[in-house]
Amino acid sequence: MRSVLVATFTIGAFGGAVSAQTTAPAGTYSYAKLIDTLVPMRDGVRLHTTVWLPQGYGGALAIVLKRTPYGIDGAGANFTSPASSLRELASDGYAFAFQDIRGKYKSEGAFVMQRPPRDRRDPKAIDEGTDAWDTMEWLTRRVPNNNGRVGMLGVSYDGWLVVQALMDPHPAFKAASPQASPADMWMGDDFHHQGAFRLSYGFEYAYEMEHAQGFDTGFPFDRADTYSWYLSLGPLSRVKDEVFNGRIPTWNDYVAHPDYDEFWKKQAAVPYLDHPVTVPTLNVAGWWDQEDFYGPVTIYREMEKHDTNNLNFLVVGPWNHGGWGGTGKSLGAVDFSSNTADWYRAEVQRPFFACYLKGAVNGCRPAEATLFRGGENQWVTSASFPRRDGVVATPIYPATNGALSFTRPGASAGADSFVSDPANPVPYRKRPIQPTYGPGSQWRTWLVEDQRFVEHRPDVLSWQTGPLDKAVTISGEISATLFASTTGSDADWIVKLIDVYPDSLGPTMGGFELMVANDVLRGRYINSFSKPRALVPGKVEKFAVDLHTQEYTFQRGHRIMVQVQSTWFPIIDRNPQRFVANIFAATAADFQKATHVIQRSAQYPTHLTLPVLAGP
Repeated sequence: MRSVLVATFTIGAFGGAVSAQTTAPAGTYSYAKLIDTLVPMRDGVRLHTTVWLPQGYGGALAIVLKRTPYGIDGAGANFTSPASSLRELASDGYAFAFQDIRGKYKSEGAFVMQRPPRDRRDPKAIDEGTDAWDTMEWLTRRVPNNNGRVGMLGVSYDGWLVVQALMDPHPAFKAASPQASPADMWMGDDFHHQGAFRLSYGFEYAYEMEHAQGFDTGFPFDRADTYSWYLSLGPLSRVKDEVFNGRIPTWNDYVAHPDYDEFWKKQAAVPYLDHPVTVPTLNVAGWWDQEDFYGPVTIYREMEKHDTNNLNFLVVGPWNHGGWGGTGKSLGAVDFSSNTADWYRAEVQRPFFACYLKGAVNGCRPAEATLFRGGENQWVTSASFPRRDGVVATPIYPATNGALSFTRPGASAGADSFVSDPANPVPYRKRPIQPTYGPGSQWRTWLVEDQRFVEHRPDVLSWQTGPLDKAVTISGEISATLFASTTGSDADWIVKLIDVYPDSLGPTMGGFELMVANDVLRGRYINSFSKPRALVPGKVEKFAVDLHTQEYTFQRGHRIMVQVQSTWFPIIDRNPQRFVANIFAATAADFQKATHVIQRSAQYPTHLTLPVLAGP
């Protein structure tokens, strides 16, 4: 959920109003700071805000607002720099406003992680939405020569702040772009995925956000490999008092609310997006976002239920978290053949804001869904997301001897098993695993890491097709149905859909195993995310794992692979594999080895369902 900030070059302060001059050609503006002040909110708390104006701009200015918990002293940058994600917007001339949210950096008040939306029955209640409203009111009254229109954009936490502003939008709010915004921190974003706790991220991010007024430099690990550190930590019951001394509020919340209860539901965005869409909204996501892919897609889909005026749009590109701020030419070892992020900012984001903030015309409204199709490395558009026409839900089944087949299993029974040992968990990326935001960390690209580093572990099951005789394109929702049992009373199920490249591609990409989709389900939530239950040892049960969506082509000659495992450490905490009421209170004695069995028979046909796009 860590945002991608604009470049940090200081241009200098400007003490008075900017006089109207002849409009400069696109790309020639320099920006100067007009305002650096504390803006009062309705409850008297003041928020640090700066406003930058384009020198020589000759018309009424629309305002682009960016609110953040990460500090704004480096904002108001050299907008023409290749390092600035706002340079395309800056070339059109806007007043840019930046603000530290409550309790962060130079703003007053108390910081609350993911502050829940207010109780509307209380006229004195505040939330991030009221702070955005009050800020827009102040800006439209105080920024000289503004046109009365405000847009917001932001990545990650900053994107979540855009969503909060959309829940009760100010009349001047005319364009929004929540980018990589979390939607539900328990169901699928930063802190949990389908009941499984994201240990390393949840631990390190909470520390960095709440250990100091700003953004702390990081937890002081005493080992270069955090895999070893987290393993030596032992059960999570040690963290609250022994490691954090009770001083990290978000960790205390993890411990107090292990299940999907009202605490998490109150924070989730979906229940509050229940009104007609009135602000044009460009939702942005990355297929390989290591922090918040679930969020932006969920927000788009919920808003779409209430979008009668075609104001809600989606872009998903081949990016990691905030990767559309760079060039987007590649991610890790995977090359996308063009500068996908440059194209997005110039051809989608820039005209979107010009359309709704400046009244531009000539095709500035984006397509309903603009999607990058990996494998083919091309942009495609769709009138819906997921697309409704031409997609066939197609099962693909594990078979004998590690095969993967589009043919349903026959009458004979079959199964594969492995021993899962919490004392020797499968690493989620190659070791050493550096701190999430530490020097040299591979965190930002781990979702495109070559999966061969775990393929031959005995606790990772792999099945794959032969080389494809024709391309297979998927477009839409992917799900896994596991018929499985365990000798324990709890288990995690991690499922990965992988594109195996041909060996003929040479030493760099030959045989490369690229994760196309993946996720985890904590078994105790088989019936309810709010009410966990113990699994029955030895009983075959049906587990549904949501692998979300993708737009991807497995090219001719490639193979499709599926992997199943039960540990993914330390991005996911270790399941004791013995049912306990609260894993955050588990003791060392609760952890045990367990044998997990994946069935693959006519009676129990474990499979993935792929949304295969019908071809000519």
